[in-house]
Amino acid sequence: MKIEPKDRRALTDAALGRILCDLVIENVRLVNVFTGEIYPASVGIKDGFIAAVSADPDGKGTAFPIEGAERYDGGRDYLLPGFIDAHVHIESSMVTPPNMAAAVVPSGTTTIITDPHEVANVGGVEAVRYMAEAAEGLPLRVYIMAPSCVPAVPGLEHAGACFGGPEMEELLEIDSVIGVAEIMDFAGVLDHSDRMEAILDAGRKRGVFLQGHAPSLSGRRLSGYIAAGIESDHESRTAGEAREKLRLGMFLDAREGSVSTDIETLIGAVKDFPSLSNLTLCTDDREPEDLLTQGHMNYVVARAVQAGLTPVQAITCATLNVAREIGIRNIGGIAPGWVADLQIVSDLAAPKARAVFFGGVLAAEEGRLLAPLPERQFDVESRNTVDVRIPSPEELRIPARGSKAKINVVVYDSPQSAFTRLAVEEVPVKDGFLDLSGDPDLNFAAVLNRHGRGNMAVAVVRNFGSREGAVASTVAHDSHNLAVVYDTPENALLAIETLAASGGGHCAVKDGRVIGHLPLPIYGLLSPLPCGELVPQVNAMKKALRSLGVDTKNPVMRIVSLTLPVIPEGKLTDLGIVDVNAQKIVPLFAEK
Repeated sequence: MKIEPKDRRALTDAALGRILCDLVIENVRLVNVFTGEIYPASVGIKDGFIAAVSADPDGKGTAFPIEGAERYDGGRDYLLPGFIDAHVHIESSMVTPPNMAAAVVPSGTTTIITDPHEVANVGGVEAVRYMAEAAEGLPLRVYIMAPSCVPAVPGLEHAGACFGGPEMEELLEIDSVIGVAEIMDFAGVLDHSDRMEAILDAGRKRGVFLQGHAPSLSGRRLSGYIAAGIESDHESRTAGEAREKLRLGMFLDAREGSVSTDIETLIGAVKDFPSLSNLTLCTDDREPEDLLTQGHMNYVVARAVQAGLTPVQAITCATLNVAREIGIRNIGGIAPGWVADLQIVSDLAAPKARAVFFGGVLAAEEGRLLAPLPERQFDVESRNTVDVRIPSPEELRIPARGSKAKINVVVYDSPQSAFTRLAVEEVPVKDGFLDLSGDPDLNFAAVLNRHGRGNMAVAVVRNFGSREGAVASTVAHDSHNLAVVYDTPENALLAIETLAASGGGHCAVKDGRVIGHLPLPIYGLLSPLPCGELVPQVNAMKKALRSLGVDTKNPVMRIVSLTLPVIPEGKLTDLGIVDVNAQKIVPLFAEK
């Protein structure tokens, strides 16, 4: 696929000097991602596309004058393509597409490939359409992948929607949808489940990009996954995974986000390969504060250089290689007929954009966004999607007989990890209910369906981190039901009621008082605020959670993976405790 200019003849005429270019960027050192060279050049732009590149890298007098209506002096700094994020969830930054653009464009990102499966699990096809429409007219190319995991595991949780073949067909008709998003149900792929075959077939018959999600897959199973047509993976965490996947022709999306930071391991494993044409870079998730203080893809490129790539290699992995991966043939490079998404930087090893051009127009300069953002409002942005039945205090307690009871407990093994296991523990019973008061490492946990079904499940977790009060969130991957970890029903109820009234977000309660509240009223996942205004709210929420004992790197993220039934090995959904390895619901009370 190519992005077509509005007038190909005019572009040709501008290249030949028959008509003026709109803009000439001159006095720059061009970073050529096709050859790996760097040399002085001037670039002429017409109607948002590159018309001509004037340079003489071999010293044979091939440079020529380019005339333009406007000129921009690059000050002998480096001109390179705008960065492309190979895989990101806008929802992880908790902002809307326009506010995402405002945060990332000044740092040199001009294209993102986003999977909106978080909002899709809440609002279905309508939510994906919202993300597509909200991204229109931005100084950022937002290409959308049709979510394949809504919900992540049907039968183990209830989301707000369920996608199969018909939904995939509908989504792939949207102009900005270019493929099928991270296909994490690898078991369904390998076993030819009806649902996964219908989803894959919808993409295959259109020849679109099929994006992978294949942690730890290797050998024959990895070959089967790739043979199904899946082309990439952003979930590799080990050196062995990285090398095997590149050798088998996959695109390896080396990830450096706010939560998962894999660049050092992955780049270290593959940097000595003679060809890195299938190595790309992505963030997956990025906290709003990190976007403002560290940057976006410019930070990932700098980390890749620190891990062993040359600056030009790292830049190529964040531009041309990603464009090849998604199948768009004229972004991510600087050449005639290519889209004029460009940036000027003074340091290739730690690129910080001095100027960013989007579609040939100066969009940001010296870290400030210059391009206007469309001012639009959407009905869903003012709609409360938290349709939850408020439970009674008794429903948040666990009745039991005798003096002690054996139960299945969800155990966190590390304060920093989302990985959990199931363990059978003996818990005291007092006045006919489980009593956790004698063990500060135990908490009650509940997941309430917030998509109108009215059901809920209650269990016990160990080593979550909180020593008192209640922690609640509607950001609970991937179905985004309302999850709460608590000491008393009263604290839990206040947290639940607060989120239900505000349309979702995060909440912390102590001693019957709300001590922290981060409202995310759009699908219970997004804030209408720009990053600069959102960051203080996020930091206040982190402070409140740490005061309850959740002292992790990012305490806001602690609860969000409690409900994800594809991450080992014990989770809690609105249907009950999930044995992830066995892919089944297990009873709260252990069998005798």
